[in-house]
Amino acid sequence: MRAREHASAIVLPDQRVAVCGDWHGNQGWARMISRALPHLAPDVSTILHLGDWWMPPGAVDEIFAETPITRFYLVAGNHEQWDEITPVLDKHPGEAVQVSELTWILPRPARLTIGGRSVLALGGASSVDRESRQEGQTWWPDEAITDEHVAAAIAGGSADLMLTHESPGNTPVRPVQKILRTNPHWFTKTALEASAASRAKVSEVWDAVRPELLAHGHMHVGAGGKTADGRRVASLGREGHEWNLGILDMETLRMATPSLAIIRGMAEQS
Repeated sequence: MRAREHASAIVLPDQRVAVCGDWHGNQGWARMISRALPHLAPDVSTILHLGDWWMPPGAVDEIFAETPITRFYLVAGNHEQWDEITPVLDKHPGEAVQVSELTWILPRPARLTIGGRSVLALGGASSVDRESRQEGQTWWPDEAITDEHVAAAIAGGSADLMLTHESPGNTPVRPVQKILRTNPHWFTKTALEASAASRAKVSEVWDAVRPELLAHGHMHVGAGGKTADGRRVASLGREGHEWNLGILDMETLRMATPSLAIIRGMAEQS
């Protein structure tokens, strides 16, 4: 651990940032992003990662060493090494903790400012596959979004942008709605109930804070949607899939999502 910074003190001038969905520790995919991103957005120096990162911090430094990236902020997901993350965050409440040259883990919740926009980050999600995992080795209860997290996130007031791993329950993203409705992977009733409770917590914060844009991972599908009152949601895909990478304009809060073919083509030019 190198340094700490209270999340509210993080004020970045960046006008554009990269936003990434789940990587699941896939260093080959991270390397592809590192080769493509300087061609796609040479002005971008910050990556916001929406969880299921599961990456050795030193690997991030090595992979992005020859790129313009100077900061990598993690909004932790469910499939993380919570036995390592929780003690660090508990020791430094409210602080982003630097765990490598580039990598910072954001607290739960976190408030920061990017490009003049207020940002709320709320990490955590429910693992629908936890019944096939072993507690303390491949699954940790710390993944859960707690009532305390919800209360603290709401107490901070409105935000322009919300970053989560978990999807809101009342999502307007139709492909996510379909997954929730059809349960294509045959998850158990217990797992689905826990997942629904987790999404309800995100919805509670989302409806209170009312950001213009909410971006999340976790669902492994790349798509967007808009509510009747104009709030937008971007669901980012997992590594190797469409919409894993987004380039977010902080002035307009519009996100460009280069196709998988473009990412691979740009990476090959490096």
